[in-house]
Amino acid sequence: MIIVLKNGITKKQAEDFKNHLEESRNVKVCPIAGTLSTVYGLVGDTYKIDIDSLRQDDIVEKVMRVQEPYKKANRKFHPDNTVIDVGGVKIGDKKIVVMAGPCSIENYEYLDALGSTLKGYGASIMRGGAFKPRTSPYSFQGLGEEGLEMLDYARKKYGMPVISEITNIEYLDEFMEKIDIIQVGARNMQNFELLKALGKVDKPILLKRGFANTIEEFLMSAEYIMSGGNDKVMLCERGIRTMETYTRNTLDLSAIPVLKQLSHLPVIVDPSHATGVASLVEPMSKAAIAAGADGLIIEVHPEPKKALCDGSQSILPDDFKELILRLRRVAEAVDREI
Repeated sequence: MIIVLKNGITKKQAEDFKNHLEESRNVKVCPIAGTLSTVYGLVGDTYKIDIDSLRQDDIVEKVMRVQEPYKKANRKFHPDNTVIDVGGVKIGDKKIVVMAGPCSIENYEYLDALGSTLKGYGASIMRGGAFKPRTSPYSFQGLGEEGLEMLDYARKKYGMPVISEITNIEYLDEFMEKIDIIQVGARNMQNFELLKALGKVDKPILLKRGFANTIEEFLMSAEYIMSGGNDKVMLCERGIRTMETYTRNTLDLSAIPVLKQLSHLPVIVDPSHATGVASLVEPMSKAAIAAGADGLIIEVHPEPKKALCDGSQSILPDDFKELILRLRRVAEAVDREI
């Protein structure tokens, strides 16, 4: 339920009304960021509340019920776009943020080869996997804690925030110390104990959509994190499973404007995992920007043919440079910038 208060009321009137609601209605009242009005979002069992009685209060302008089960992620509760600041990089603002790097951290040589070029070519954040959940137990699983150390080295040396995927709560303290954005992979989108733990930390979270999950299920997973107190959540569309087998997944471009309509959270697109084909990264990146994405996460590798993980979807650093130049023209066409 959402309550819009009348303009011109005092802070004391608004606070007294909030306390009255929480005490008499047994709900939690969440103030909503608004530029012109004072707005309260009510979380809890609101179905027993008589809307007509609320409307009769002298300071109430409007009362609306929210039918969707996600509240904190809902744009109705937060009309303005959420902007997340990561070391000075603002995600969700006018500028489209590009995260780039290898699927998996492999060695310092590759890391230095990328760190010295990605930032200059237009990337704001370096990505890299330390822990890699793979379909096959025989595939490369990542360097683990050593990979986190290498990412920490890269962010300090090249002055770039870093993002990496967490797979186990056991390593949360190390992620808090060495990683700027914690990624929740598609396979863990409904790992609710992990989501609850991430809801208790003060660290931006990139939540990837599961390859067989609906948009509502996606937003409910974000709600798990936000209900714990962490509202620094980004939604990442990375393709869903369909009957098509030519690409690794099917990039759901329609999810971008839908998520922007339903939620105030930044929307990131992963064209690399969505297609699994390096040659498709550019057209899907262009399409994502045109559809309203706030950022891209792209796999870049100095030697894709030698990559231990997902080399077929990784592009070369020089190709990344040319890609950014072309994406800037698309961004300009939709009144954005890179």
